[in-house]
Amino acid sequence: MSSTEEVSTAGVARLQRTVVELAERVRSLEAAAEIRALHHKYGYYLDKCLYDEVVDLFGADGEVAFAGGVYRGRAGVERLYLQRFRARFTGGHNGPVRGFLLEHVMLQDVVTVSPDGTSARARFRCLMQAGAHESAPEQVSRLSFQQWWEGGLYENAYVLENGVWKIKRLGYFPFWHAEYESGWAHTAPMTHMIPETTYPEDPLGPDELIEGFAFFPATDVVPFHYPHPVTGRDPAGEAVR
Repeated sequence: MSSTEEVSTAGVARLQRTVVELAERVRSLEAAAEIRALHHKYGYYLDKCLYDEVVDLFGADGEVAFAGGVYRGRAGVERLYLQRFRARFTGGHNGPVRGFLLEHVMLQDVVTVSPDGTSARARFRCLMQAGAHESAPEQVSRLSFQQWWEGGLYENAYVLENGVWKIKRLGYFPFWHAEYESGWAHTAPMTHMIPETTYPEDPLGPDELIEGFAFFPATDVVPFHYPHPVTGRDPAGEAVR
């Protein structure tokens, strides 16, 4: 083999490696974009109380960690969104009802796709405005506050099932609530939301309790799914699972 042929062969090998590397990067970028869109679509459905549509975003063995409890599998996810949230906020109706406001604003997303492109993790911040208009007293009667703010974090896991990205684990930690008139400095922690018993003893309860969950003024750290980008270490802090 001549030197020219050797150079040509080496060039082709480098080009092939570059094509493979670029294809993997594109796959990862496209997956991250799809996951980001999936979570934002979740928020839009939740805003309009489209709970059936929310449930359909979960994978076959999906689960939800919410306010001190874990709801496992399709049955657990439905128990939370359909039997608890929908029954309370819309009286069993799937979709928006007059006078009830929900606005989930999703911010600060960090998405990490696995090397093989079949799973991913993501962290989002949520700021929510919610409440009921004074002309809808039947809605006001269902709520702890007529109007309130809420802030929390999502630490989610996703899975690629048959070419479609779905939620494997939605971990939402609603750390603070603020009655609109009083603000977060004068709103008592909503400890009544933290479950004390599991399903089926509690018909609407979780399948597992999360020990140590607390609302503001507690300031626990939800563990980061990614290491520190400079030091490579996990940030210190009292963790909440």
